Amino acid sequence: MVGAQSYVERPPIAALAGIVSSVWIQQVAADAEPYVQRNIPSGAVELVCRVGFDPQVIGPLTGALVDVLEPGTTVVGMRFHPGAASGVLGMPASELVDVAVTADELWGHSAFALAESVDAAASPEDALAGLQGHVAAGLAATTGPDPLIGEAVRRLRWMTDDVGSLTSTLHISERQLRRRFQAATGLAPKPLHRMLRFQRFLSLAQHAIASGVAPAGDGLARLAADAGYADQPHLNRECLRLTGTSPGAFLGEAEDHCGCGHDHAASFMPVLRARPALL
Repeated sequence: MVGAQSYVERPPIAALAGIVSSVWIQQVAADAEPYVQRNIPSGAVELVCRVGFDPQVIGPLTGALVDVLEPGTTVVGMRFHPGAASGVLGMPASELVDVAVTADELWGHSAFALAESVDAAASPEDALAGLQGHVAAGLAATTGPDPLIGEAVRRLRWMTDDVGSLTSTLHISERQLRRRFQAATGLAPKPLHRMLRFQRFLSLAQHAIASGVAPAGDGLARLAADAGYADQPHLNRECLRLTGTSPGAFLGEAEDHCGCGHDHAASFMPVLRARPALL
């Protein structure tokens, strides 16, 4: 563990690839200071297992959520693709917006079994394997994601900044699209698009930080353009809306954290591979 805390993100196992975007292990050393982290809206639902505590399901966020991890904390978790969690949750994502609930409220005894598996694991890696295996084993009894919403999210993530075009390209009325979008993702199409665009920017910035080139000045403006913002003031407004702070302050915080034991490659590599398609 570097710098008394670490965060390592990885792609999920193959059985979960259609519904989960990434999984992670996060640790704070027993002799470290409490670790303050800023969780920002991504359109995703997360399943978080803090060793020694009940597993939690964190619904889609509409604003930044600051959390404090105490010394000695180990967390394993998974982040679902936007719109892909409802079947696993057993309820529409719209019922969990800006809400964190213990998993037993959704799954009953199955959540207790998951907590016992994570707590009894011999290592964080084994705990993460147990988490993924638990969710994968339950997939057969769930309904799959709404394929139309999956395609809409894919288009908003990689192919278009014109939210209004979805109704014609997907052959659905605006009312029906909005209804299905909110049930699956908990959000309307436009707010989710803002989050996905900011995730593009964040992924490009994280890659720059991992490469030892923290974006600033003209570099920040270039990243804003690459991510699809009209200009840097446009990015500034959206960053303040989604993170509660300016891009410079937000990325300074990210550089401090990511430079001492964080690995976000599982998030930023898909963006880099799709970069020629970005608007």
